[in-house]
Amino acid sequence: MDFLHSVGVDFIVHLQTKHNSYEDWISLASAVADLHTLFFILFPIWFHLRRDTAVKLIWVTAIGDWINMVLKWVLFGERPYWWVHESQFYAAGSAPSLQQSPISCETGPGSPSGHAMASVEVWSVMVSALLAIATEKRCPSLLYRFLQIGLWILVVLIEVWVCTSRVYIATHFPHQVIAGVIIGLMVVAVVSKMKWIYRASMKTYFFVVVFMTFSGFGFYNLLIVLGVDLMWTMEKAQKWCVRADWVHLDSNPLASLVRNMGSMFGLGLGLHSALYTEKKNTSTSFKMGCVIVSLVLLQLLDGWTFSSQNHLLFYCLSFVKHAIALLISTTLVPWAISRIFKGKRDKKKL
Repeated sequence: MDFLHSVGVDFIVHLQTKHNSYEDWISLASAVADLHTLFFILFPIWFHLRRDTAVKLIWVTAIGDWINMVLKWVLFGERPYWWVHESQFYAAGSAPSLQQSPISCETGPGSPSGHAMASVEVWSVMVSALLAIATEKRCPSLLYRFLQIGLWILVVLIEVWVCTSRVYIATHFPHQVIAGVIIGLMVVAVVSKMKWIYRASMKTYFFVVVFMTFSGFGFYNLLIVLGVDLMWTMEKAQKWCVRADWVHLDSNPLASLVRNMGSMFGLGLGLHSALYTEKKNTSTSFKMGCVIVSLVLLQLLDGWTFSSQNHLLFYCLSFVKHAIALLISTTLVPWAISRIFKGKRDKKKL
């Protein structure tokens, strides 16, 4: 693996020296590809545009991230920003110098890339939904063909952008992002066949959340009992990151699991609450109002941050925060706006 890692490091050095003028643009891809974008921006838009697509996005990313977490713990993937300092591949003093940024110092194992997986999952689902809408609107076959080719080319370009970003900031080796893309596409293919997710009961959501959460934490503790040091990556991050404040607990696999399970639980609660089952207004103005208000409230919720000093409290609050985020879009905002619309109609009747 050292030779493969060294080739990856050479590629990172090439990117950082030859294309550093594009650093801001390249780094932006890592921020956009984070699942935070799905929970706080994309989900409320798709939920009111095409509910089944929003539901599929949550299921695909939750299952994909769970698989990513397990693979990270099993594969023990290195990260470039610490590997160059600890590898015996280089002679003393000859290790390349890799630049770091505030988003370089992730604390979990590196393989496969979670950002590469998540981005290909999200964009594949969204493009498939757009093509389905075009089919429903009886788009002319020639125009549909151009649209199909254009959208999938867009997905490829976005993935190249995201993967380049993850490599450029020295968070991943090239083979790790390629693995992430391939596994992400496999997850989408499997979940696309799971039609039952669109009619899943609250009991199903509850058991899925419980199973994935306890299996995740259970596997974590099993590895510890077997003598596996799962804190090795945190120690390396703290040792080799150029700034201590760039090392964050929320970049480890368990934190990602908690966020996804909170979102899944929030989706289940939202879809099966008494407020959601009321008859909804389907007008364009109502949907636009729901999207706009949801986005505003979600940005306010996103400002709620908490200390990671107490790990248990941090994970619990993270779960609650992401559950609330999904409840806002699915139930609370639509219910509130429908009450306002109904109040105005009642006043007109008077």
